[in-house]
Amino acid sequence: MTDTTGASCCGVNACCTGAEQAADPASTVEQAKAEAGCACLTEQDGGSGGGNDALPVVVIGAGPVGLAAASHLAERGQEFLVLEAGPGAGAAISEWGHVRLFSPWRYNTDAAARRLLEPTGWTPPPADHLPTGAELVRDYLDPLARVPALAGRIRTGTRVVAVARQGVDVTRTIGRDERPLLVRATGPDGTTRDIAARAVIDASGTWGITNPLGHSGLPAPGEDAAAPYLTGPLPDVLGRDRARFAGRHTLVVGMGHSAANTLLALAELAAAEPGTRITWAVRGTSAARLYGGGDADGLPARGALGTRLKQAVEAGAITLVRGFTITGFEVPAAVGRPSDEPVQVAGRTPDGEHVVAADAVVAATGFRPDLDMLREVRLDLDPATEAPTKLAPLIDPNFHSCGTVPPHGERHLAQPESGFYLAGMKSYGRAPTFLMATGYEQVRSIVAALAGDREAADAVQLDLPETGVCSTDLVTDDLLPGSSAGSSAGQDGPCCGAPTSEPLSIGFGAPAGVGFATGLVHGLSGEAGRRDA
Repeated sequence: MTDTTGASCCGVNACCTGAEQAADPASTVEQAKAEAGCACLTEQDGGSGGGNDALPVVVIGAGPVGLAAASHLAERGQEFLVLEAGPGAGAAISEWGHVRLFSPWRYNTDAAARRLLEPTGWTPPPADHLPTGAELVRDYLDPLARVPALAGRIRTGTRVVAVARQGVDVTRTIGRDERPLLVRATGPDGTTRDIAARAVIDASGTWGITNPLGHSGLPAPGEDAAAPYLTGPLPDVLGRDRARFAGRHTLVVGMGHSAANTLLALAELAAAEPGTRITWAVRGTSAARLYGGGDADGLPARGALGTRLKQAVEAGAITLVRGFTITGFEVPAAVGRPSDEPVQVAGRTPDGEHVVAADAVVAATGFRPDLDMLREVRLDLDPATEAPTKLAPLIDPNFHSCGTVPPHGERHLAQPESGFYLAGMKSYGRAPTFLMATGYEQVRSIVAALAGDREAADAVQLDLPETGVCSTDLVTDDLLPGSSAGSSAGQDGPCCGAPTSEPLSIGFGAPAGVGFATGLVHGLSGEAGRRDA
Protein backbone atom coordinates (compact mmCIF):
# COMPACT_ATOMS: atom_id res chain seq x y z
CA MET A 1 0.00 0.00 0.00
CA THR A 2 2.97 2.35 0.54
CA ASP A 3 3.68 4.72 -2.34
CA THR A 4 6.99 6.57 -2.13
CA THR A 5 6.83 7.97 -5.65
CA GLY A 6 4.15 10.52 -4.88
CA ALA A 7 1.67 8.88 -7.27
CA SER A 8 -2.01 8.88 -6.38
CA CYS A 9 -3.18 5.89 -4.34
CA CYS A 10 -6.51 5.63 -2.53
CA GLY A 11 -7.28 9.23 -3.50
CA VAL A 12 -4.12 10.65 -1.91
CA ASN A 13 -0.54 11.35 -2.98
CA ALA A 14 2.36 9.64 -1.18
CA CYS A 15 -0.08 7.12 0.30
CA CYS A 16 0.76 5.84 3.80
CA THR A 17 3.74 8.17 4.21
CA GLY A 18 4.20 11.30 6.25
CA ALA A 19 3.71 13.39 3.09
CA GLU A 20 0.11 12.33 2.39
CA GLN A 21 -2.08 14.91 0.68
CA ALA A 22 -5.54 14.47 -0.82
CA ALA A 23 -5.53 14.48 -4.61
CA ASP A 24 -8.64 16.65 -4.44
CA PRO A 25 -7.74 19.83 -2.49
CA ALA A 26 -11.37 20.11 -1.31
CA SER A 27 -11.13 16.78 0.56
CA THR A 28 -9.30 15.74 3.70
CA VAL A 29 -6.92 12.77 3.58
CA GLU A 30 -9.39 10.68 5.58
CA GLN A 31 -12.29 11.65 3.34
CA ALA A 32 -10.37 10.87 0.15
CA LYS A 33 -9.29 7.47 1.47
CA ALA A 34 -12.79 6.66 2.71
CA GLU A 35 -14.30 7.44 -0.68
CA ALA A 36 -11.77 5.16 -2.34
CA GLY A 37 -12.40 2.36 0.19
CA CYS A 38 -8.75 2.42 1.22
CA ALA A 39 -7.98 -0.37 3.68
CA CYS A 40 -5.00 1.46 5.19
CA LEU A 41 -7.39 3.63 7.18
CA THR A 42 -7.87 0.79 9.65
CA GLU A 43 -5.36 -0.53 12.17
CA GLN A 44 -6.24 -4.18 11.59
CA ASP A 45 -5.17 -3.81 7.97
CA GLY A 46 -1.77 -2.48 9.01
CA GLY A 47 -2.33 1.09 7.86
CA SER A 48 -1.42 4.37 9.46
CA GLY A 49 -4.94 5.79 9.76
CA GLY A 50 -5.22 5.27 13.52
CA GLY A 51 -8.39 3.13 13.63
CA ASN A 52 -12.03 3.68 12.76
CA ASP A 53 -12.26 7.07 14.48
CA ALA A 54 -10.46 8.62 11.50
CA LEU A 55 -13.20 7.46 9.15
CA PRO A 56 -16.21 9.60 8.25
CA VAL A 57 -19.80 9.13 9.29
CA VAL A 58 -21.64 8.37 6.05
CA VAL A 59 -25.10 9.89 5.74
CA ILE A 60 -27.31 8.30 3.08
CA GLY A 61 -29.67 10.86 1.56
CA ALA A 62 -29.53 14.65 1.18
CA GLY A 63 -33.14 15.30 2.07
CA PRO A 64 -34.22 17.37 5.09
CA VAL A 65 -33.21 14.76 7.67
CA GLY A 66 -29.96 13.78 5.94
CA LEU A 67 -28.82 17.41 5.70
CA ALA A 68 -29.88 17.99 9.31
CA ALA A 69 -27.62 15.09 10.32
CA ALA A 70 -24.80 16.62 8.29
CA SER A 71 -25.38 19.99 9.98
CA HIS A 72 -25.08 18.49 13.46
CA LEU A 73 -21.99 16.52 12.44
CA ALA A 74 -20.40 19.70 11.10
CA GLU A 75 -21.19 21.61 14.28
CA ARG A 76 -19.56 18.92 16.37
CA GLY A 77 -16.44 18.78 14.20
CA GLN A 78 -17.07 15.22 13.01
CA GLU A 79 -15.82 13.84 9.69
CA PHE A 80 -18.75 13.03 7.42
CA LEU A 81 -19.83 12.36 3.87
CA VAL A 82 -23.36 12.67 2.42
CA LEU A 83 -24.35 10.41 -0.48
CA GLU A 84 -27.40 11.42 -2.52
CA ALA A 85 -28.81 9.36 -5.38
CA GLY A 86 -30.54 12.32 -7.03
CA PRO A 87 -29.02 15.25 -8.90
CA GLY A 88 -29.29 17.61 -5.94
CA ALA A 89 -30.42 18.13 -2.38
CA GLY A 90 -34.05 17.20 -1.80
CA ALA A 91 -34.31 15.37 -5.13
CA ALA A 92 -37.22 13.22 -3.96
CA ILE A 93 -39.11 16.26 -2.65
CA SER A 94 -38.65 17.95 -6.01
CA GLU A 95 -40.74 15.17 -7.55
CA TRP A 96 -43.72 16.36 -5.51
CA GLY A 97 -42.74 20.01 -5.50
CA HIS A 98 -46.27 21.09 -6.50
CA VAL A 99 -47.72 19.79 -3.21
CA ARG A 100 -48.11 22.13 -0.24
CA LEU A 101 -46.99 20.88 3.17
CA PHE A 102 -49.39 20.73 6.12
CA SER A 103 -46.93 22.27 8.55
CA PRO A 104 -45.66 25.88 8.41
CA TRP A 105 -42.02 26.81 8.03
CA ARG A 106 -41.41 27.03 11.79
CA TYR A 107 -41.58 23.20 12.00
CA ASN A 108 -39.72 22.43 8.77
CA THR A 109 -36.18 23.59 9.48
CA ASP A 110 -33.53 22.12 11.77
CA ALA A 111 -31.84 24.22 14.46
CA ALA A 112 -28.26 23.27 13.54
CA ALA A 113 -29.04 23.89 9.87
CA ARG A 114 -30.34 27.36 10.70
CA ARG A 115 -27.17 28.13 12.63
CA LEU A 116 -25.08 27.19 9.58
CA LEU A 117 -27.29 29.19 7.23
CA GLU A 118 -27.51 32.42 9.19
CA PRO A 119 -23.89 33.59 8.62
CA THR A 120 -24.43 33.22 4.84
CA GLY A 121 -27.10 35.92 4.79
CA TRP A 122 -29.94 33.43 4.51
CA THR A 123 -33.30 34.89 5.46
CA PRO A 124 -35.68 32.48 7.21
CA PRO A 125 -39.00 32.16 5.38
CA PRO A 126 -42.12 33.49 7.14
CA ALA A 127 -42.74 31.21 10.11
CA ASP A 128 -46.46 30.71 9.44
CA HIS A 129 -46.21 30.19 5.68
CA LEU A 130 -47.09 26.72 4.38
CA PRO A 131 -44.40 25.92 1.80
CA THR A 132 -44.71 23.71 -1.23
CA GLY A 133 -42.17 20.96 -1.74
CA ALA A 134 -40.48 23.13 -4.38
CA GLU A 135 -40.22 26.01 -1.92
CA LEU A 136 -38.77 23.71 0.73
CA VAL A 137 -35.99 22.76 -1.69
CA ARG A 138 -35.43 26.24 -3.14
CA ASP A 139 -35.54 28.24 0.08
CA TYR A 140 -33.97 25.79 2.53
CA LEU A 141 -32.35 22.62 1.23
CA ASP A 142 -30.48 24.14 -1.73
CA PRO A 143 -28.97 26.98 0.34
CA LEU A 144 -28.13 24.54 3.12
CA ALA A 145 -26.30 22.20 0.74
CA ARG A 146 -24.16 25.16 -0.37
CA VAL A 147 -22.94 26.31 3.05
CA PRO A 148 -19.15 25.91 3.33
CA ALA A 149 -19.36 23.33 6.12
CA LEU A 150 -21.42 20.98 3.92
CA ALA A 151 -20.79 21.82 0.27
CA GLY A 152 -17.60 19.81 -0.21
CA ARG A 153 -18.96 16.76 1.57
CA ILE A 154 -22.11 16.05 -0.45
CA ARG A 155 -21.84 13.64 -3.37
CA THR A 156 -24.88 13.80 -5.66
CA GLY A 157 -25.76 11.28 -8.34
CA THR A 158 -24.35 8.63 -6.02
CA ARG A 159 -26.66 5.75 -5.22
CA VAL A 160 -25.95 3.47 -2.25
CA VAL A 161 -26.55 -0.13 -3.27
CA ALA A 162 -25.44 -1.90 -0.07
CA VAL A 163 -24.20 -1.42 3.47
CA ALA A 164 -22.07 -4.10 5.14
CA ARG A 165 -19.28 -4.67 7.66
CA GLN A 166 -15.92 -4.51 5.94
CA GLY A 167 -14.40 -7.92 5.34
CA VAL A 168 -17.19 -10.02 6.89
CA ASP A 169 -20.74 -10.99 6.01
CA VAL A 170 -23.72 -10.74 8.32
CA THR A 171 -23.08 -14.16 9.90
CA ARG A 172 -19.63 -13.32 11.29
CA THR A 173 -19.56 -12.19 14.94
CA ILE A 174 -16.00 -12.36 16.29
CA GLY A 175 -14.25 -9.03 15.89
CA ARG A 176 -17.19 -7.59 13.99
CA ASP A 177 -17.54 -4.30 15.86
CA GLU A 178 -13.83 -3.52 15.49
CA ARG A 179 -14.17 -3.39 11.71
CA PRO A 180 -15.46 -0.32 9.89
CA LEU A 181 -18.79 -0.29 8.16
CA LEU A 182 -18.67 -0.44 4.37
CA VAL A 183 -20.94 1.57 2.07
CA ARG A 184 -21.02 0.45 -1.55
CA ALA A 185 -22.17 3.21 -3.89
CA THR A 186 -22.43 3.76 -7.63
CA GLY A 187 -21.39 7.21 -8.80
CA PRO A 188 -22.57 9.39 -11.70
CA ASP A 189 -20.08 7.74 -14.06
CA GLY A 190 -21.33 4.25 -13.20
CA THR A 191 -18.25 3.40 -11.16
CA THR A 192 -18.90 1.43 -7.99
CA ARG A 193 -16.84 2.27 -4.91
CA ASP A 194 -16.63 0.85 -1.39
CA ILE A 195 -16.46 3.58 1.24
CA ALA A 196 -15.25 2.76 4.76
CA ALA A 197 -17.24 4.46 7.55
CA ARG A 198 -17.12 4.58 11.31
CA ALA A 199 -20.91 4.99 11.38
CA VAL A 200 -23.78 5.13 8.89
CA ILE A 201 -27.00 7.13 9.19
CA ASP A 202 -29.48 5.84 6.61
CA ALA A 203 -31.83 8.75 5.95
CA SER A 204 -32.67 7.67 2.40
CA GLY A 205 -36.42 7.72 2.99
CA THR A 206 -39.00 5.54 1.27
CA TRP A 207 -39.95 7.63 -1.78
CA GLY A 208 -40.11 5.55 -4.95
CA ILE A 209 -40.84 2.25 -3.21
CA THR A 210 -44.62 2.13 -3.16
CA ASN A 211 -46.88 -0.50 -1.70
CA PRO A 212 -48.63 -2.66 -4.32
CA LEU A 213 -52.26 -2.15 -5.28
CA GLY A 214 -53.27 -5.75 -4.65
CA HIS A 215 -54.49 -7.11 -1.34
CA SER A 216 -52.48 -8.86 1.38
CA GLY A 217 -49.44 -6.70 0.65
CA LEU A 218 -48.95 -8.36 -2.76
CA PRO A 219 -49.31 -7.07 -6.33
CA ALA A 220 -52.63 -7.94 -7.92
CA PRO A 221 -52.63 -10.30 -10.91
CA GLY A 222 -51.94 -8.18 -13.98
CA GLU A 223 -50.58 -5.24 -11.96
CA ASP A 224 -47.16 -5.37 -13.62
CA ALA A 225 -48.74 -5.43 -17.10
CA ALA A 226 -50.87 -2.42 -16.13
CA ALA A 227 -47.78 -0.31 -15.38
CA PRO A 228 -48.36 2.08 -18.33
CA TYR A 229 -51.66 3.08 -16.72
CA LEU A 230 -50.23 3.60 -13.23
CA THR A 231 -48.89 6.91 -11.94
CA GLY A 232 -46.83 7.78 -8.91
CA PRO A 233 -48.59 8.69 -5.66
CA LEU A 234 -48.52 12.47 -6.25
CA PRO A 235 -48.87 13.33 -9.95
CA ASP A 236 -48.86 17.01 -10.88
CA VAL A 237 -52.49 16.98 -12.00
CA LEU A 238 -52.79 20.72 -12.59
CA GLY A 239 -49.29 21.16 -14.01
CA ARG A 240 -46.93 18.95 -15.98
CA ASP A 241 -49.27 15.90 -15.94
CA ARG A 242 -52.47 17.77 -16.79
CA ALA A 243 -52.88 16.24 -20.26
CA ARG A 244 -52.86 12.75 -18.81
CA PHE A 245 -55.97 13.41 -16.71
CA ALA A 246 -57.95 16.11 -18.50
CA GLY A 247 -61.16 14.75 -20.01
CA ARG A 248 -60.37 11.23 -18.83
CA HIS A 249 -61.43 8.88 -16.03
CA THR A 250 -58.98 8.48 -13.17
CA LEU A 251 -59.12 5.90 -10.40
CA VAL A 252 -57.35 6.97 -7.19
CA VAL A 253 -56.55 4.15 -4.78
CA GLY A 254 -55.51 4.94 -1.21
CA MET A 255 -56.55 6.36 2.15
CA GLY A 256 -53.72 8.76 2.93
CA HIS A 257 -53.02 12.43 2.48
CA SER A 258 -51.32 11.74 -0.86
CA ALA A 259 -54.64 10.40 -2.14
CA ALA A 260 -56.50 13.40 -0.73
CA ASN A 261 -54.19 15.91 -2.43
CA THR A 262 -54.58 14.16 -5.79
CA LEU A 263 -58.36 13.84 -5.46
CA LEU A 264 -58.80 17.53 -4.74
CA ALA A 265 -56.53 18.50 -7.63
CA LEU A 266 -58.55 16.23 -9.93
CA ALA A 267 -61.79 17.81 -8.70
CA GLU A 268 -60.39 21.24 -9.57
CA LEU A 269 -59.35 19.94 -12.99
CA ALA A 270 -62.81 18.46 -13.58
CA ALA A 271 -64.40 21.86 -12.97
CA ALA A 272 -62.34 23.27 -15.84
CA GLU A 273 -62.08 20.29 -18.20
CA PRO A 274 -65.36 18.66 -19.36
CA GLY A 275 -65.39 14.88 -19.32
CA THR A 276 -62.93 14.57 -16.43
CA ARG A 277 -64.22 11.91 -14.04
CA ILE A 278 -62.86 10.74 -10.69
CA THR A 279 -63.37 7.49 -8.80
CA TRP A 280 -61.85 7.00 -5.36
CA ALA A 281 -61.45 3.43 -4.09
CA VAL A 282 -60.69 2.60 -0.46
CA ARG A 283 -60.30 -0.81 1.18
CA GLY A 284 -62.04 0.22 4.36
CA THR A 285 -65.77 0.64 4.79
CA SER A 286 -65.36 4.24 5.98
CA ALA A 287 -63.37 7.25 4.83
CA ALA A 288 -63.57 8.87 8.27
CA ARG A 289 -59.90 8.27 9.02
CA LEU A 290 -58.82 10.44 6.08
CA TYR A 291 -61.52 13.03 6.66
CA GLY A 292 -59.94 13.33 10.10
CA GLY A 293 -60.87 15.77 12.80
CA GLY A 294 -61.35 18.83 10.62
CA ASP A 295 -60.53 21.89 12.68
CA ALA A 296 -59.61 19.67 15.65
CA ASP A 297 -56.42 18.75 13.80
CA GLY A 298 -53.24 20.22 15.29
CA LEU A 299 -52.31 21.41 11.79
CA PRO A 300 -55.22 23.38 10.31
CA ALA A 301 -54.10 22.84 6.71
CA ARG A 302 -54.26 19.09 7.20
CA GLY A 303 -57.66 19.29 8.82
CA ALA A 304 -58.87 21.45 5.93
CA LEU A 305 -57.76 18.80 3.45
CA GLY A 306 -60.08 16.21 4.99
CA THR A 307 -62.94 18.69 5.25
CA ARG A 308 -62.69 19.71 1.59
CA LEU A 309 -62.44 16.10 0.46
CA LYS A 310 -65.57 15.11 2.34
CA GLN A 311 -67.42 18.04 0.78
CA ALA A 312 -66.29 16.99 -2.73
CA VAL A 313 -67.55 13.43 -2.19
CA GLU A 314 -70.88 14.61 -0.80
CA ALA A 315 -71.30 16.98 -3.75
CA GLY A 316 -70.80 14.13 -6.22
CA ALA A 317 -67.58 15.51 -7.71
CA ILE A 318 -65.82 12.33 -6.60
CA THR A 319 -67.35 8.85 -6.72
CA LEU A 320 -66.31 6.92 -3.60
CA VAL A 321 -66.20 3.11 -3.72
CA ARG A 322 -65.84 1.71 -0.19
CA GLY A 323 -64.60 -1.72 0.80
CA PHE A 324 -62.87 -2.14 -2.58
CA THR A 325 -60.20 -4.87 -2.64
CA ILE A 326 -58.40 -5.05 -5.98
CA THR A 327 -58.24 -8.61 -7.30
CA GLY A 328 -56.81 -8.06 -10.77
CA PHE A 329 -56.12 -5.88 -13.80
CA GLU A 330 -57.25 -6.64 -17.33
CA VAL A 331 -55.07 -4.73 -19.78
CA PRO A 332 -56.01 -4.05 -23.44
CA ALA A 333 -54.15 -6.25 -25.88
CA ALA A 334 -51.81 -3.66 -27.41
CA VAL A 335 -50.01 -2.24 -24.41
CA GLY A 336 -46.54 -0.84 -24.02
CA ARG A 337 -48.05 2.54 -23.39
CA PRO A 338 -51.51 3.69 -22.29
CA SER A 339 -53.88 3.05 -25.19
CA ASP A 340 -57.20 4.70 -25.96
CA GLU A 341 -58.84 1.76 -24.24
CA PRO A 342 -59.11 1.86 -20.44
CA VAL A 343 -57.65 -0.70 -18.09
CA GLN A 344 -60.23 -2.82 -16.25
CA VAL A 345 -59.61 -2.85 -12.50
CA ALA A 346 -61.53 -5.66 -10.84
CA GLY A 347 -62.23 -5.88 -7.15
CA ARG A 348 -64.42 -7.27 -4.39
CA THR A 349 -66.78 -5.07 -2.37
CA PRO A 350 -69.28 -5.91 0.37
CA ASP A 351 -71.93 -5.72 -2.36
CA GLY A 352 -70.15 -8.14 -4.71
CA GLU A 353 -67.73 -7.92 -7.61
CA HIS A 354 -67.06 -4.46 -9.00
CA VAL A 355 -65.04 -3.37 -12.05
CA VAL A 356 -63.73 0.15 -12.68
CA ALA A 357 -62.66 1.05 -16.23
CA ALA A 358 -60.00 3.74 -15.85
CA ASP A 359 -57.72 5.70 -18.18
CA ALA A 360 -55.25 6.26 -15.36
CA VAL A 361 -54.76 4.73 -11.91
CA VAL A 362 -53.10 6.75 -9.14
CA ALA A 363 -51.46 4.33 -6.72
CA ALA A 364 -51.50 6.33 -3.47
CA THR A 365 -51.09 3.23 -1.33
CA GLY A 366 -48.15 4.33 0.78
CA PHE A 367 -44.50 3.36 0.89
CA ARG A 368 -42.20 0.74 2.32
CA PRO A 369 -38.45 0.91 3.08
CA ASP A 370 -35.74 -0.54 0.86
CA LEU A 371 -34.27 -3.23 3.10
CA ASP A 372 -32.52 -5.20 0.35
CA MET A 373 -29.57 -2.81 0.51
CA LEU A 374 -29.22 -3.69 4.22
CA ARG A 375 -29.13 -7.48 4.01
CA GLU A 376 -25.52 -7.61 5.25
CA VAL A 377 -26.04 -5.51 8.38
CA ARG A 378 -27.67 -6.81 11.53
CA LEU A 379 -31.07 -5.23 12.06
CA ASP A 380 -33.66 -5.48 14.81
CA LEU A 381 -36.93 -4.50 13.13
CA ASP A 382 -40.54 -4.85 14.17
CA PRO A 383 -42.18 -7.58 12.06
CA ALA A 384 -45.28 -5.47 11.43
CA THR A 385 -44.02 -1.95 10.73
CA GLU A 386 -40.42 -2.76 9.67
CA ALA A 387 -39.34 0.03 12.01
CA PRO A 388 -36.68 -0.35 14.73
CA THR A 389 -38.18 -2.59 17.41
CA LYS A 390 -37.92 -0.01 20.20
CA LEU A 391 -39.52 2.67 18.05
CA ALA A 392 -42.36 0.60 16.60
CA PRO A 393 -44.77 0.74 19.59
CA LEU A 394 -44.61 4.55 19.50
CA ILE A 395 -45.67 4.81 15.84
CA ASP A 396 -47.72 1.67 15.09
CA PRO A 397 -50.50 2.95 12.79
CA ASN A 398 -52.90 0.34 14.16
CA PHE A 399 -53.07 2.30 17.39
CA HIS A 400 -51.32 5.64 17.11
CA SER A 401 -52.48 7.63 14.11
CA CYS A 402 -54.06 10.08 16.53
CA GLY A 403 -52.14 9.14 19.63
CA THR A 404 -48.71 10.43 20.48
CA VAL A 405 -45.48 10.88 18.64
CA PRO A 406 -43.27 10.96 21.73
CA PRO A 407 -39.74 12.25 21.28
CA HIS A 408 -37.26 9.51 20.60
CA GLY A 409 -33.59 9.42 19.83
CA GLU A 410 -30.47 7.32 19.55
CA ARG A 411 -31.44 4.69 22.10
CA HIS A 412 -34.67 3.91 20.18
CA LEU A 413 -32.88 3.83 16.83
CA ALA A 414 -29.65 1.94 17.64
CA GLN A 415 -29.31 -1.39 15.84
CA PRO A 416 -27.41 -4.58 16.72
CA GLU A 417 -24.98 -3.45 14.00
CA SER A 418 -22.84 -1.04 15.99
CA GLY A 419 -22.73 2.42 14.44
CA PHE A 420 -25.62 1.86 12.03
CA TYR A 421 -28.86 3.85 12.31
CA LEU A 422 -32.09 4.23 10.39
CA ALA A 423 -33.37 7.80 10.62
CA GLY A 424 -36.10 9.94 9.14
CA MET A 425 -38.94 8.46 7.12
CA LYS A 426 -37.09 5.19 6.65
CA SER A 427 -36.95 4.66 10.41
CA TYR A 428 -40.77 4.56 10.43
CA GLY A 429 -40.78 1.59 8.06
CA ARG A 430 -44.33 1.23 6.72
CA ALA A 431 -45.90 3.57 9.28
CA PRO A 432 -47.21 6.72 7.56
CA THR A 433 -47.11 9.16 10.48
CA PHE A 434 -43.60 10.63 10.10
CA LEU A 435 -42.91 14.32 10.71
CA MET A 436 -39.80 16.26 9.69
CA ALA A 437 -39.49 17.73 13.19
CA THR A 438 -39.31 14.19 14.58
CA GLY A 439 -36.54 13.31 12.13
CA TYR A 440 -34.54 16.39 13.09
CA GLU A 441 -34.60 15.37 16.74
CA GLN A 442 -33.64 11.81 15.80
CA VAL A 443 -30.43 12.86 14.06
CA ARG A 444 -29.54 15.46 16.67
CA SER A 445 -29.60 12.69 19.26
CA ILE A 446 -27.71 10.22 17.04
CA VAL A 447 -24.94 12.69 16.27
CA ALA A 448 -24.62 13.63 19.96
CA ALA A 449 -24.12 9.94 20.77
CA LEU A 450 -21.54 9.52 17.98
CA ALA A 451 -19.68 12.53 19.38
CA GLY A 452 -19.62 10.93 22.84
CA ASP A 453 -22.14 13.33 24.38
CA ARG A 454 -24.44 10.82 26.06
CA GLU A 455 -26.27 13.45 28.10
CA ALA A 456 -27.30 15.41 25.00
CA ALA A 457 -28.19 12.23 23.14
CA ASP A 458 -30.67 11.25 25.85
CA ALA A 459 -32.19 14.73 26.33
CA VAL A 460 -34.77 14.39 23.58
CA GLN A 461 -37.38 17.12 23.10
CA LEU A 462 -39.92 18.03 20.44
CA ASP A 463 -41.69 21.28 19.65
CA LEU A 464 -44.91 20.41 17.86
CA PRO A 465 -48.22 22.17 17.21
CA GLU A 466 -50.62 21.97 20.12
CA THR A 467 -53.28 19.30 19.61
CA GLY A 468 -56.73 18.77 20.94
CA VAL A 469 -58.14 22.11 19.77
CA CYS A 470 -61.89 21.71 19.35
CA SER A 471 -64.07 23.89 17.18
CA THR A 472 -67.40 23.62 15.43
CA ASP A 473 -66.04 25.70 12.55
CA LEU A 474 -65.03 24.08 9.29
CA VAL A 475 -61.44 25.00 8.58
CA THR A 476 -60.98 26.29 5.04
CA ASP A 477 -57.91 26.09 2.86
CA ASP A 478 -57.11 29.80 3.20
CA LEU A 479 -56.73 29.71 6.99
CA LEU A 480 -53.23 29.96 8.37
CA PRO A 481 -52.29 28.60 11.80
CA GLY A 482 -53.68 30.86 14.50
CA SER A 483 -56.49 32.30 12.37
CA SER A 484 -60.23 31.71 12.73
CA ALA A 485 -63.37 32.27 10.69
CA GLY A 486 -67.08 31.63 10.83
CA SER A 487 -68.33 28.23 9.77
CA SER A 488 -69.90 27.65 6.41
CA ALA A 489 -72.41 25.59 8.38
CA GLY A 490 -73.62 28.74 10.14
CA GLN A 491 -71.80 28.29 13.45
CA ASP A 492 -71.00 31.41 15.46
CA GLY A 493 -67.41 30.52 16.28
CA PRO A 494 -65.04 28.02 17.84
CA CYS A 495 -66.22 26.28 20.96
CA CYS A 496 -62.84 26.16 22.61
CA GLY A 497 -60.87 28.99 20.99
CA ALA A 498 -59.27 29.38 17.61
CA PRO A 499 -56.81 26.82 16.28
CA THR A 500 -53.27 27.64 17.24
CA SER A 501 -49.81 26.71 16.10
CA GLU A 502 -48.08 27.67 19.31
CA PRO A 503 -45.47 24.99 19.99
CA LEU A 504 -46.03 22.43 22.69
CA SER A 505 -42.75 21.13 24.08
CA ILE A 506 -42.89 17.41 24.81
CA GLY A 507 -40.21 15.59 26.76
CA PHE A 508 -39.38 11.91 26.73
CA GLY A 509 -41.99 9.91 28.60
CA ALA A 510 -44.78 12.41 27.93
CA PRO A 511 -48.17 11.13 29.10
CA ALA A 512 -50.50 9.42 26.69
CA GLY A 513 -52.67 11.87 24.82
CA VAL A 514 -49.93 14.46 24.40
CA GLY A 515 -48.56 14.33 20.92
CA PHE A 516 -49.40 14.99 17.30
CA ALA A 517 -52.88 14.36 15.92
CA THR A 518 -53.03 12.52 12.62
CA GLY A 519 -56.46 10.89 12.46
CA LEU A 520 -58.65 8.64 14.57
CA VAL A 521 -57.76 7.81 18.14
CA HIS A 522 -57.42 4.11 17.44
CA GLY A 523 -55.47 4.33 14.20
CA LEU A 524 -56.28 1.77 11.53
CA SER A 525 -58.68 0.03 13.88
CA GLY A 526 -60.98 3.00 13.32
CA GLU A 527 -61.60 1.88 9.74
CA ALA A 528 -64.42 -0.33 10.97
CA GLY A 529 -66.61 2.75 11.01
CA ARG A 530 -69.89 3.78 9.41
CA ARG A 531 -70.29 3.04 5.73
CA ASP A 532 -71.90 6.45 5.28
CA ALA A 533 -68.77 8.28 6.43
